[in-house]
Amino acid sequence: MAKGGGSRGQRRDAAPRRAAKPGQKRAQKARQTSTSKKPRGAPVVFDAPPPAQEEPRRLRLGTVAGATPGRWIDTWRERFPDVPVEVVPLELSSQQESLRAGGVDLALVRVPLDPDGLSVIALYDEIAVVVCSADSALTAVEELDPADLEGEVLLVPRDAVYDIDLPGTLTPRVDPPADTAEAIATVAAGVGIVIVPLSLARLHSRKDAAHRPLRGAATSTVALAWPTARTTPDVEAFIGIVRGRTANSSR
Repeated sequence: MAKGGGSRGQRRDAAPRRAAKPGQKRAQKARQTSTSKKPRGAPVVFDAPPPAQEEPRRLRLGTVAGATPGRWIDTWRERFPDVPVEVVPLELSSQQESLRAGGVDLALVRVPLDPDGLSVIALYDEIAVVVCSADSALTAVEELDPADLEGEVLLVPRDAVYDIDLPGTLTPRVDPPADTAEAIATVAAGVGIVIVPLSLARLHSRKDAAHRPLRGAATSTVALAWPTARTTPDVEAFIGIVRGRTANSSR
């Protein structure tokens, strides 16, 4: 029987087992301990979702028809090129609700409005003008008196700015126009007159219509308004631009 120097039954071609280093032993033990302590059926925990990114800054400026904020917006873009201005058209009937509901940050509105909870700065007054057809006899003068309108059919659109009662004018027998644009289109066709602020006459100007100032009529005040509780730094900056502050002036 052959003699051998190794243990009985040991394979000669088996590779010797290397001893684990101390650091590897600790890592293996930690993995075994972690696996053994995890309860069966435990829910799988995924990585938490990344935090939602903040919406980029923007200034939402509401404007009623006829308001012209162009020069203020241009100044804003020069001073704050990274903060865009979003112009939001407002209906006259819902200008207050848009401000209070947070649909806009601030707005160019028409007075009167309920100032409760709002800050309001009057900006300028607009004169009232009479819009008529371009070939109307009313265009023979540069300015009209209320007496000149006697016998005229007075159209009052549903979005009318003025609630003017002119003695001697006639009430139309049809439903009122849906808006100022429709009213001006109607008078341009030779049917009646409509009284609007000058800016609206210019906004809806057309070749077959003309307008003349109405002497003694009430003016329409355009104002800047915003929710007092939401007076943000951006709102304050826009107010400063409207008031004529320079980029280096302090509040």
